Amino acid sequence: MSNPVLDAVVARADEIRALGTANEALGRLDDQAAKLLKDTGAIRMLQPRTHGGLELHPREFAETIMKIASCDGATGWVAGVVGVHPWEMAMADPRVRQEVWGEDQDTWIASPYAPMGLLKPSGDGYVFNGRWQFSSGTDHCDWIFLGGFLADADGERLSPPRSVHVILPRADYEIVDDSWDVVGLRGTGSKDVIVRDAFVPAYRVIEYDKVVDGSLAKESGLDNPTYHLPFSAAFPLGITAAVVGMCEGALAHHLAYQRDRVQITGRAVKDDPYVLYAVSDAAAEIAASRAALLSNICELYDMVAGGEEVTFERRAVGRRTQAAAAWRAVRAVDEIVARSGGNAMRMDNPIQRFWRDAHTGLVHAIHVPGSVYHASALTELGIDPPQGPMRSMI
Repeated sequence: MSNPVLDAVVARADEIRALGTANEALGRLDDQAAKLLKDTGAIRMLQPRTHGGLELHPREFAETIMKIASCDGATGWVAGVVGVHPWEMAMADPRVRQEVWGEDQDTWIASPYAPMGLLKPSGDGYVFNGRWQFSSGTDHCDWIFLGGFLADADGERLSPPRSVHVILPRADYEIVDDSWDVVGLRGTGSKDVIVRDAFVPAYRVIEYDKVVDGSLAKESGLDNPTYHLPFSAAFPLGITAAVVGMCEGALAHHLAYQRDRVQITGRAVKDDPYVLYAVSDAAAEIAASRAALLSNICELYDMVAGGEEVTFERRAVGRRTQAAAAWRAVRAVDEIVARSGGNAMRMDNPIQRFWRDAHTGLVHAIHVPGSVYHASALTELGIDPPQGPMRSMI
């Protein structure tokens, strides 16, 4: 199956690579890097056709993100994070979709989804306040998804809590420019955002539970199976694909660098069986990570396409597979870097940037394995999984 976006990315891979240093220096994507993503259609892969999107298979989306990230980690990360948002926007109220894409189908939407805000009822909507960290690619976005909790008339969070996703235009939130000073993924510009007393009409508020259980996609009349994937499969896909792609980029640069390298002992790397074994083992681990992530999303796609329910147990297994893929690939990169020699740590050597970017991507909340592995093990033992926050990422 031909993937036109991947073909376009491959054709412009050298340009993406060349902008890596500029992205890092700016602390956000260079304008040309953002333009490259628009030109190739990378952010429209999961966007509905009704609004200029491509509605590609999620495997094609993941493969393309991997390729972009193998050229530059920050560009791949932004493509993976921002590229997922049209998937949820496809389910939103038609009025929102028109507001976002009516005049420009290349409009980007930021996040984060962490429920750090409160919505107090007001007229036919809500008054919204909060502060969020890690809004990747936000400088190039004109709308945003933000997580929050519904409050009562006194501004107190409802009990039991009701989590929502809130959609805001750029005029309703502030980007904190000096809030992204980090060791890796510097070029993603994942800055803080603040909302102060913004009025949000009710039609721009999405019930989180309806995204998770798939009912929102059904209510929206969406036929493409991609939109019926569990949120816990669709949302992490671009993030983990980006991390795996960074690891592939590190491996590619390592191999090119080592081909003619002579160690301080005087032995050429190509003649050192111990290094060759380690490099080959790492390459196999990265390849296994790619295969596991792609196989998992294809299996889930086939399930929903066939009308099958994706149970909590299967969602937990899918999240375990996804998180494990990231951890396996980054561990492999550590083995590569440990055998790259001191010159790999020079700032003009891309190996060190891929290494830093991959480790920074690994600390994203979606890659924290504890509760996911816990829940998955219990369900496979036939024991009821934990309730509450322990299942919130599944």
